[in-house]
Amino acid sequence: MAMADTERRFTIAQLSDLHCGDLRFDPGLMENCIRSINEAEPDLVVVAGDLTANGYRDEFEEARGYIDSILCPRKVIIAGNHDCRNVGYLHFEELLGPRASSMSFTHSGACGRHLSERVEVVAVDSNKADLDDGEVGRHNYTFIKEEFSAEVTFKIFVLHHHLVHIPGTGRERNIVWDAGDVLQVLREARVDIVLSGHKHVPYVWPLDRMYLITSGTASTWRTRGFTPPTFNLIEVVGEEITVHVISASDGERRTEVYPRWWCHERFAGYGR
Repeated sequence: MAMADTERRFTIAQLSDLHCGDLRFDPGLMENCIRSINEAEPDLVVVAGDLTANGYRDEFEEARGYIDSILCPRKVIIAGNHDCRNVGYLHFEELLGPRASSMSFTHSGACGRHLSERVEVVAVDSNKADLDDGEVGRHNYTFIKEEFSAEVTFKIFVLHHHLVHIPGTGRERNIVWDAGDVLQVLREARVDIVLSGHKHVPYVWPLDRMYLITSGTASTWRTRGFTPPTFNLIEVVGEEITVHVISASDGERRTEVYPRWWCHERFAGYGR
């Protein structure tokens, strides 16, 4: 008997740039976001940095309260550049955990010949204390390579900063300093998706059979142009990846569907 669609679908909730403590933080947006995510019953929640405005402990405590109300057993949380202000990374580590982490699990699904998905999530800290700039750093390259083991069928990499320019963000100055080297490491590891936040504009860049997916600000009005506060729901079903960009203010969504390149035999054998 074929599995029901809900059993086969692997759902990721991606949110970032909460900025608790900021003057433009809106609790109503945060509550809308949490309600929608809980209704979607995701298999994984990724919070891609900038939980706070200035890295103060009370801001982290507020952010943790919201994150704890998201009903999902698997959460990956990383710090952003705002979280590392005022030595805030110490509060992050105490309240939310290490700044680099990995997680692996099996999800029942279908991908070509595979009867299930072995999922690996690797998250690193790309921040420089008290700077908006970022760098993954050579010390993390070996960690990334080792964690993305060959037998994994779906690979997710998480960082706060961008690896490429994002349209609609103005003059881009905050791509990680070692973006080219990081992209090469991820390409060789055959990573499926890269999740990030940072500039409050949601976007999907297809790049060398990877998808670089950024999320907007989930809970503030620190928006750019006509871009509303948003978060992402990403659904992986069979040989497709569907990205829903959802407004935290009114629930309106924009949906795009992309192929999973590594599922297709004609691409899987390509050189790296």
